[in-house]
Amino acid sequence: MSFFKNLKEIYKKVSEVENIVYSGKQDYLEIYERNLELEKEIEERTRELNIANKRMLTLQHIWDMMNASRPLQSVLETIVNSIQGELGYLHCNIIKKFEDEKGTYMTVIAQSNDISIKRVNKLIKTPIQTRKLVYDPSSVYAKSASTKEIVLTLDIGGTLKSVVPDVPDEIIKEIVAGSPSKSIINIPLYSRNNHFGWFNVFSSRKEMTTGETDFLTMFAQQIEMAITIAGLFEDVKAQATTDGLTGLYNRRYFEEYLKKEVSRSLRQKQVFSVIGLDLDHLKEINDKYGHAYGDLAIKTVARVLKKNARSIDISARMGGEEFNVILPGIDSSGAFIAAERIRKALEDETLETVGKITASVGVATFLEHSDNIEDILELTDQAMYQSKRNGRNRVTMAKPISETSWQEVAVNTFIDILSKHNIPIQTEIAEELKSKLTNPQNEIHKDALYTVADMLTQIYNPLHHSGIMKSKVLLAVSLAKRFDLPKEEIDNLRIAMLLYDIGNLMLPPELLQKPTPLTEEEKNHIKEHPLIAAREILEPISNVKDIIPIIEHHHENWDGTGYPAKISKEKIPMTSQIILIVDAYFALIQPRTYRAELTPKQALEVIKQEAGKKWNNTLVQEFITLVDIDT
Repeated sequence: MSFFKNLKEIYKKVSEVENIVYSGKQDYLEIYERNLELEKEIEERTRELNIANKRMLTLQHIWDMMNASRPLQSVLETIVNSIQGELGYLHCNIIKKFEDEKGTYMTVIAQSNDISIKRVNKLIKTPIQTRKLVYDPSSVYAKSASTKEIVLTLDIGGTLKSVVPDVPDEIIKEIVAGSPSKSIINIPLYSRNNHFGWFNVFSSRKEMTTGETDFLTMFAQQIEMAITIAGLFEDVKAQATTDGLTGLYNRRYFEEYLKKEVSRSLRQKQVFSVIGLDLDHLKEINDKYGHAYGDLAIKTVARVLKKNARSIDISARMGGEEFNVILPGIDSSGAFIAAERIRKALEDETLETVGKITASVGVATFLEHSDNIEDILELTDQAMYQSKRNGRNRVTMAKPISETSWQEVAVNTFIDILSKHNIPIQTEIAEELKSKLTNPQNEIHKDALYTVADMLTQIYNPLHHSGIMKSKVLLAVSLAKRFDLPKEEIDNLRIAMLLYDIGNLMLPPELLQKPTPLTEEEKNHIKEHPLIAAREILEPISNVKDIIPIIEHHHENWDGTGYPAKISKEKIPMTSQIILIVDAYFALIQPRTYRAELTPKQALEVIKQEAGKKWNNTLVQEFITLVDIDT
């Protein structure tokens, strides 16, 4: 009995051991299986981390490019190649939406350079990026644009067919059959709340993960930011070179382009022409119908210029109602035909309320009428204003500069003054100035006239800057043209602008440069300088008889409080009024011994305050408009 009892006890202990061993085995098995699951989870998380890291690096790459201010096209091409190469998509592209008179269409503006697209381009013959793609309202593109959400489609063939319907069905089938792509992920793109286009990703999978959706959304936002930044940059650039009202180029761009065209013309010995156009009766339109209709007339001129221009022509609004057009490679006969076409097209326009509008047009050709571009611009202006004086709504071809130009009169006047020692300056200085006005070829250069006038001014006003006189003359001439003054009066104004203050050379320097306020007696002495210039210096010179009254009255005020004759209103020559306001403006923006210079804006405010007193109201309005455009 004890044997069996012992055996039973042993069996019991063996069973307990077996149970312990089995239990331990289960524990080990569970640990092992749990470790396998952890390893698998770690591997998955590592893979996800690597993908996330790649995505972040790609986004960082895009951000760096945008901060580097690279061109938009370069940024977009790098974007599509980055996401395709780094993140494993088969192909990527960015499509932009366009609108024209025929409706909506699309074009590929950036695409990844991969095997897939090369194969497609080979099969369809004409590369996809060079095509004008069809916008189908029932396509995936229309759906994503309307919902503003990412859309995944498995119908690759149908999507391709919707944008290139001219490609045969069998080619579409061949493209799909040989492609590893299983789906297209279409993401709509917006810039400043406007639909820009789409970002397309061709994937080897038939579905998107949640993380993938989030990433593509984030990625699209970066593309949108790049597009917006580029758009803002283009807007700023456009504002710097274009006229806000018309969309044409502005004066600054015109002048920069003109320099390049002159260089090209001289290098290639090829002519080009300039058309100058001035809208007729703009002031009457503004006064009768309001400035809104005046703006409408100006915009109509711009539209006509755009419609009748070649792609290489440059049309610009020079200010107010004046426009210029550069016609590269066009001689005078061709330019006249082009100008007449523009004039006729404008005449055929009918504006609401206003009715018909017309323009006066002038034409000059570089290397035909002159090889000096300043002369060409001046000749164009002269021809344009000749059209106005002859009845408006016509084209006038410029004539070459005559032998007795205003420049020659001015040069001869300066030489006469310097030779006869009518002004108290040193002989050496007089001879130096005379040498600047003459040369062996007997050619006259306007810049020499401006230089001499500047140097004479600096004798009695050391604070005067070189180059100011040219700016004064150009501003005065532009203002005179606003009032349709005849060419003869404008030429007299040019000469008067060079000479109007020459009487100051006869006054004591210590009086003109006095740093403290002048006494009444000193002021009266300074007020004598117009008469000194007119009677003591210029009257003995026979060829400036018409200039003397302009200079004599250039300090008369509109209300009669000026000097020396105290005449008022229309009794004051318009050219004298122009000199007064131009001289006052430049005096205000230049330093004096008794005050600092004012800003142009501050100077205009001072001039506004004197409107109707010192100056004619209309003159002030035109002057402010002109200076605002130039600045």
